[in-house]
Amino acid sequence: MPTKKKPQVTAPKKPTAAAAQARRSELLGTAAEVFAEQGYNATTVRAIADHAGMLAGSLYYHFDSKESMLEEILRTFLDELWDGYDAVLASGLGPRETLEALVTESFREIDRHRAAVAIYQKESRQLAAQDRFAFLADSQRRFEKAWLSTLEQGVARRVFRADLDVRLTYRFVRDTVWVAASWYRPGGQHSPEEIARQYLSMVLDGIAVRT
Repeated sequence: MPTKKKPQVTAPKKPTAAAAQARRSELLGTAAEVFAEQGYNATTVRAIADHAGMLAGSLYYHFDSKESMLEEILRTFLDELWDGYDAVLASGLGPRETLEALVTESFREIDRHRAAVAIYQKESRQLAAQDRFAFLADSQRRFEKAWLSTLEQGVARRVFRADLDVRLTYRFVRDTVWVAASWYRPGGQHSPEEIARQYLSMVLDGIAVRT
């Protein structure tokens, strides 16, 4: 009597590197939204897993802690931001054009990383005191230097008003731009470039030399 063949059992295929990276990015996006909405300290790994539709234990397959998730979210945002800023600063533009390009690049980053910007705005001061997040303070110093030097060059070249308080102007422009992360939603009525143009029209009409 012929014996029945046992069914072949194949092990589940491991996800490809591209699929694994896509899933990782998806989970980081979910975590960023939860951190931005609930605050970092109030957010638990379970809360992130719930929003991602998975068990909390499964999340540890991808990340060892919520701290590592937050670090990757913020580093990714800042790395992209500085890629754009460094390209602007190295391009040899005049002060006004540099300011316009920095503002435009900032709004593009809000479009790409709105939740990360919101986290940065709310949490960076407290996080920067921790060794793991010391890069936030380093980035802030670079950020301030780039904007202040641009404004100072504009005053020196008589592009911006001689009586301009560059530090006050820097704080105004910085806060006016980044606070947009609290209301901006990607895919809305206006592109980041259009919003930047509107902001620049309001700002530059107030600091440019009147002819």
